[in-house]
Amino acid sequence: MSVHVFRSFHSRFSGAGLSALFAPRKPRHPLLRALLGVVGVLLLVGLLVIGLFVGVAMLTGGLVMRLLRQRGKPVAQDARVVDGEYRVVNKTGQPLLR
Repeated sequence: MSVHVFRSFHSRFSGAGLSALFAPRKPRHPLLRALLGVVGVLLLVGLLVIGLFVGVAMLTGGLVMRLLRQRGKPVAQDARVVDGEYRVVNKTGQPLLR
């Protein structure tokens, strides 16, 4: 009984019926084909331009945030002085003092 149910389910949802439903088809008329090709290229270019603007906006926002974060920090006046933040790193293999 269960094999029969599986076969009917399989034959109903496989084959030409379901794949033909989602298969992309090109129109037969040459002008309509050309129009859809142009629409596809314009869509691709539009997405590229939107992605470019989003990328530039993200870079600009990151730079603005970095500049605002450094606004209140003192800056070294001498050109020979290198300003930086340092962190002590424990040596590996040394016992921890507790």
